[in-house]
Amino acid sequence: MKVTEQCVVALTWTLKDTLGDELDVLVEPVEFLVRGDDLLEKIESALLGLEAGAELDLHLEPEEAFGDFNDQLIFLGARDAFPKELEEGMTFEGGALPAGACPDAPVELFYTVTDIYPEHVVLDGNHPLAGIAIRLSLKLESVREATEDEVGRGSAGTGFFKVQPRAAGGSLLH
Repeated sequence: MKVTEQCVVALTWTLKDTLGDELDVLVEPVEFLVRGDDLLEKIESALLGLEAGAELDLHLEPEEAFGDFNDQLIFLGARDAFPKELEEGMTFEGGALPAGACPDAPVELFYTVTDIYPEHVVLDGNHPLAGIAIRLSLKLESVREATEDEVGRGSAGTGFFKVQPRAAGGSLLH
């Protein structure tokens, strides 16, 4: 079966920055809905018409991937509003930030703790890969028809390209 709009593809890949530093490796195939909310537009367009077994090398500029870095998405929160065991690298959903911690931070974003000071915490609402051009070597492991449920949800169930809250030491991307 060839990749068409609103089918489900299973992918593996290696994600690197333009200097060749490895950012992520997806060894076990993960399913994504094509033309849903799961994949970046450039990846979807490159996959259309391909069959299982195809391999691609893509270069994505920040505007095609996770956007440019926006310094307006950096916020300071009161340190005493956060849990004592707070660590750099932890993420919070905007609507789940501790009460009074950062009232100006939009609730629809995810925030990564980048710095912790005695009086305040620095929160970054940018995607961790914002401002970075990336190189993606991917393999199309399989292709199948999407279910009605997947099409209705706009997703095969993966949130890969959305940063999810995580504990310190957890993976940023999956």
